[in-house]
Amino acid sequence: MFFSFKNFLKGSLFIVSILLLILISSGISYYVIDITQQKNNLMDIEEYSPKSTLVVEKNLKSRSKFPFIDVHSHQWDMSYSNLKKLVSEMDSLNMAYMINLSGSGIATFSGNQTLMDLNLEKSISNVNDNFPDRFGVFLNIDFNMIDHEDFPTKTVEIIKDAVSKGAIGLKVYKGLGLSVKDSKGIRVKVDDSRLSPIWNICGELKIPVLIHSGEPSPFFDPIDKYNERWLHARQKPNSFRPPEKYPSFNTVMDEQYNMFKNHPNTTFINAHMGWMANDLDKLGRHLDSLPNVYTEIGAVIGELGRQPRRARKFFIDYQDRVMFGKDTYKKSEFDVYFRVLETSDEYFDYYRKRHGLWKMYGLNLPDEVLKKLYYKNALKLFPTIDKNLFE
Repeated sequence: MFFSFKNFLKGSLFIVSILLLILISSGISYYVIDITQQKNNLMDIEEYSPKSTLVVEKNLKSRSKFPFIDVHSHQWDMSYSNLKKLVSEMDSLNMAYMINLSGSGIATFSGNQTLMDLNLEKSISNVNDNFPDRFGVFLNIDFNMIDHEDFPTKTVEIIKDAVSKGAIGLKVYKGLGLSVKDSKGIRVKVDDSRLSPIWNICGELKIPVLIHSGEPSPFFDPIDKYNERWLHARQKPNSFRPPEKYPSFNTVMDEQYNMFKNHPNTTFINAHMGWMANDLDKLGRHLDSLPNVYTEIGAVIGELGRQPRRARKFFIDYQDRVMFGKDTYKKSEFDVYFRVLETSDEYFDYYRKRHGLWKMYGLNLPDEVLKKLYYKNALKLFPTIDKNLFE
């Protein structure tokens, strides 16, 4: 027994020695590689941040030219947060009104509709008790219960009740069409007929449905050197949608189009310009064929700022159909939106490298187009907003 243990001990020490040798060798290798990279001026694309020597006009914008409505914002803690600081920031941006699409707050991720409804009620109460003229709140629905016998009637009642308490719209998250499945494990399509009662009641109540379907098209493409969102895949790999797990981009977009077309009496807001900001001709055809659909610019200013002439024409041609949206709320990022929309500036930076390695250019939109984008189009969809905020 002693002899066996001794041999075991020797063997273990040998293995540990080998592992230490490997670790030391690896450390030396990485050190040598690092020194070599520095010597040869090699660096990662995430590190490369050149300062342009181009001398061009700069018109920095920390405040919008006209008061605006942000129709696409997320305030996950609105049910309990102190809104005073947020309103102060809104004032500094010239944001007259914010629509919180996440009325159910973090309860959205609980899968518990009762908890979601409670958070919605508290969010609306918080707004009404403090700043009733500055915020609108959307309700959210749990689609995972789609196979329950009472899903249609119960969901319709939930929507009616939310609207009676002050909700001004329905927000549909991107899980529908991508990850939501029924009890048989089958993906729920965006145009699933079982959801028709939801869209119909929103039409009857005259509340818009803001829906985020799919993702940017490069998120469905192979992650290789040809994908212009490769850096996004590196930093946020879970954002991408490999074909073995998800439907194609075109499949989801076609389903969404069918849903819009099949419910002409319901007003839809196709979020993020329907992920067609990189193909404005297609988006134009989309809007031409769907008079019940509006869109907004949340999270796609980077696409618009790299094609200023084409984007400017689009905003003029479809000036009655596009609204201002930001998506993720961060005060320091609004200036890029204002600069792209309002100035003729050239070759300036976007605020997030993984969204695109290109530069931005200003669209210099006409004042009347800006007013429609900033607030007039939204006022048509949300008549309860105080118009005096924009005088």
